[in-house]
Amino acid sequence: MPYWLMKSEPDAWSWDQQVKTGAKGTAWTGVRNHQAKLNLMKMKKGDRAFFYHSNVGKAAVGIVEIVREAYPDPEAKPGEPWVVVDVKAVEPLRKPVTLDAIKAEPKLKAMVLVNNTRLSVQPVTDAEWKLVCKMGGL
Repeated sequence: MPYWLMKSEPDAWSWDQQVKTGAKGTAWTGVRNHQAKLNLMKMKKGDRAFFYHSNVGKAAVGIVEIVREAYPDPEAKPGEPWVVVDVKAVEPLRKPVTLDAIKAEPKLKAMVLVNNTRLSVQPVTDAEWKLVCKMGGL
């Protein structure tokens, strides 16, 4: 199963707000970067992603599941190529895994988050997924 990391500024869309959407989940809107868009387009129903609070907190705080594959972003202007996926909250990490903790772990030195901190939707390898889950108490 492919894994991902999806960033959201907690003052715009937080983990708690994501949890409140329940089992139906909600669209992951607002992605306006072509590389991130391509990552959204690669996601399949059932894939899992870390929900990452960016700017404030800078930490993975939970796990979401893709419940609907890529479709046109309803917030995009007509003719714009942006897409969304629908995600639902699966579970919180018992302990947030901060960017500093990830950068301090030698086994995560190649993680996209460490090397391209601005990319809002990014792949995570199986080994990275397992280690970050462990760091988060899962």
